[in-house]
Amino acid sequence: MNNRRILHVDMDAFFASVEQRDNPTLLGKPVIIGGAQDSRGVVSTASYEARRFGVHSAMPISEAKRRCPSGIFLPVNGAKYREASRQVFTVFRRYSPLVEGLSLDEAFLDVTGCETLFGPAVKIAEKIKFEIQSEVGLTASVGISYCKFLAKMASDMEKPDGLTIIQPEDLQTRIHPMPISKLWGVGKKAAPQLERLGIKTIGDAARMDLHTIRRYVGSLADHIYSLAQGIDSRPVEPFHVRKSIGQEVTFAEDIGDIEFLHTTLLSQSETVARELRQRHLEAKTITLKLRYPSFQTITRSQTLFEPTQLDDILYQSARVLLEKCELKSHDKVRLLGISVSGLAPERVQQQVALFEEAPEKPHNLMKAVDLIKDKFGERAITRARLIKNKQKP
Repeated sequence: MNNRRILHVDMDAFFASVEQRDNPTLLGKPVIIGGAQDSRGVVSTASYEARRFGVHSAMPISEAKRRCPSGIFLPVNGAKYREASRQVFTVFRRYSPLVEGLSLDEAFLDVTGCETLFGPAVKIAEKIKFEIQSEVGLTASVGISYCKFLAKMASDMEKPDGLTIIQPEDLQTRIHPMPISKLWGVGKKAAPQLERLGIKTIGDAARMDLHTIRRYVGSLADHIYSLAQGIDSRPVEPFHVRKSIGQEVTFAEDIGDIEFLHTTLLSQSETVARELRQRHLEAKTITLKLRYPSFQTITRSQTLFEPTQLDDILYQSARVLLEKCELKSHDKVRLLGISVSGLAPERVQQQVALFEEAPEKPHNLMKAVDLIKDKFGERAITRARLIKNKQKP
């Protein structure tokens, strides 16, 4: 296992860096992506200039504004970021067929069998960083190790624009002193529980009494013990299939207008359906998520008779699910979203009998719409009319 060469490539402040690349006046300034400063959404990405003020991902926009009054708040531009991501992944695939994307801005690469073609793993990492910089205009940090866990830890050590190697002999000196909260899979709830058990660092986890700790945290004990020992045999899986695709929005003000909620669902259905087509996938199940001002959250799901990737089917299903929420005239909504699951590769359209409406017609129509949007932008064609200032961009 120690003979593997795994790279973890993580783009630096990806969304914010794309905006700074495209607008040089933003360079060196605290850029915060997620919405207008008076919105009730959360931060998607903060530039390193904004992070110095304590701004970080998933922080409420209101808190980011309090910490960084001089911040420049911008909406999420999904189409722009997806295009930059596509360019970055094109660079990855030049050096290995084993590329496992974790999100738009990070991926694992197994380059073990590619060193005879491109040189040692560190040289491959340097080439990838150089080509991303020269072709996409962005910087990336790369971690190199013999397993996924340590490669991911390494990529975060010298950000931004870093390149870090973790060898087996580095485990005790570089990884074990880190707090247990840095361990992959240890969340906000698990970390305090482990700390109460005396496991405050990754080194503590490597030395713990496994049988005793199992009684308190169950199978999590085995997970953290293995990782703390530097044991992670998981392969890089290039054909890992996403389990769901979704879109949700936190409104700038609580919404009680049912027509506006329908318009929002239409816009979200178009976005989700388009991503399905881009990924050549179809979905069998659609789920609606609704949150009230009290933060009570409910979900409703429907499994379709046949999988789909069409806007109208997703939208009509979403409307039915919204009706099942039985909103009263005085009810208001804080957050609304849809997601699809039960994903499978898109099917080849079958022939139909004479005089029947061909099922490929709406499919081909939406493909044509996608091409127009690819060329002229997301708003080139849209049926959704969003009411100004009611929705976070």
